[in-house]
Amino acid sequence: MADLPSVNHSEIEVLKKTAQTNSDSSVFMLNLNKYRVEAEFPHGQLYKDYMAILDTLLDQVGGKVLWRTQVLGQVVGNQDIDEAIGIWYPTHQSFMNLMSAPASDENMRLRGLAVLQADLHRCKDYC
Repeated sequence: MADLPSVNHSEIEVLKKTAQTNSDSSVFMLNLNKYRVEAEFPHGQLYKDYMAILDTLLDQVGGKVLWRTQVLGQVVGNQDIDEAIGIWYPTHQSFMNLMSAPASDENMRLRGLAVLQADLHRCKDYC
């Protein structure tokens, strides 16, 4: 996995083990992002470039954005985010393939420039 802050290595191991089984199945990832000021979310060019390369990367691994929404405010809790993105992957392995897909390096470069904080939750596929 990429050198990302706050990586839960035990969860990465669960993903890897699941991906290596005959019971590997689709998975839904909930992405909660806080963007850097430089990204000028939601209309800035850096943000748009990041979303474009993310779409390319997802196409390369068979994933797809099911929805993307701007967060307008926080009613309960302490997590300050700008956007929630729901991404579906056909298998856990396809998610793991993100780091070796052709667009991965450019995605990670733009992610580093645009994203201040990201939390990623693995969820049961609801499709």
